Amino acid sequence: MKGPGIFLAQFAGKEPPFNSLEGLAGWAASLGYKGLQIPTSDTGLFDLRQAADSQTYCDEIRAMLAERGLEVTELSTHLQGQLLAVHPAYDALFDGFAAPAVRGDLAGRRQWAQEQLLLAAKASRRLGLTAHATFSGALAWPYLYPWPQRPAGLVEEAFAELARRWKPVLDAFDEAGVDVGYELHPGEDLHDGLTFERFLDAVGSHPRANILYDPSHFVLQQLDYLAFIDIYHERITSFHVKDAEFRPNGRQGVYGGYADWADRVGRFRSLGDGQVDFKAIFSKMAQYDYSGWAVLEWECCRKHPEQGAAEGAPFISRHIIRVAEHAFDDFAKGGASRDQHRHLLGIVE
Repeated sequence: MKGPGIFLAQFAGKEPPFNSLEGLAGWAASLGYKGLQIPTSDTGLFDLRQAADSQTYCDEIRAMLAERGLEVTELSTHLQGQLLAVHPAYDALFDGFAAPAVRGDLAGRRQWAQEQLLLAAKASRRLGLTAHATFSGALAWPYLYPWPQRPAGLVEEAFAELARRWKPVLDAFDEAGVDVGYELHPGEDLHDGLTFERFLDAVGSHPRANILYDPSHFVLQQLDYLAFIDIYHERITSFHVKDAEFRPNGRQGVYGGYADWADRVGRFRSLGDGQVDFKAIFSKMAQYDYSGWAVLEWECCRKHPEQGAAEGAPFISRHIIRVAEHAFDDFAKGGASRDQHRHLLGIVE
């Protein structure tokens, strides 16, 4: 496992050092981070089209980061992936994620989102990356709870359409040699194991359709995030290290009663302040020899982001397990012949 890394989306801003990739890189390196997961929706931070077209631009980015002891962990197209599939109920709210030229133009917006994803595949290849981070988008999310009863075939058609939209993108990432890690997230049609399996079936078990593992979203759904690793470890290609807590009471539970984040019983917290068992998670990841990055995604309803970032790097470093190359009791190992084996087993001929 590589790390610690940090996702820059929650830290980019208008004031130095947070207003440029170079400034963010220096800040992250000073805190002990070794990798940056870079959002691609802000051209002032990272020019996705230029990265797709220019090896020189990508080499300059890598060199600038290397001077500070950093690498790119993954590029992120969370906002663009979201726009590949939007239910009409969310059109107005998500329209701001798109380029100004295509806002209000649903067909143009979707085409723009697909083009962005295709550019991300090319840019990832030029940067020498093997994994990518994104959202799936959602067509069926308003029908999550089956009341009134869902019409037969509705969910199946939603996933068939989602697959049709993603298949050319997955093929482009396959050509680039890069895995697409979908962050399984409430609000997306891919939000748990079953929905990921539905999608995987719909895209014919595409080898590039994979998972960005984030246990915080599973805490809020009350899903067993350790058993999830046992089931899906072969498809986990990215890892957001994010904490959360779920403390139900007599007034609200999983759905939250429309409360704001600070007042919800399920909410995101800074690393170490929530309920996620990271020792067990990192142990599971080591068990299955996860070789990707461990990346802090900071979101917290209480703590200041700079404090969360400062605490995140040492937290992740403490939890990364160097996988042993031999058994702990190898010092006592002795060879034996078949005759000795049979003698030890009490087999007399």
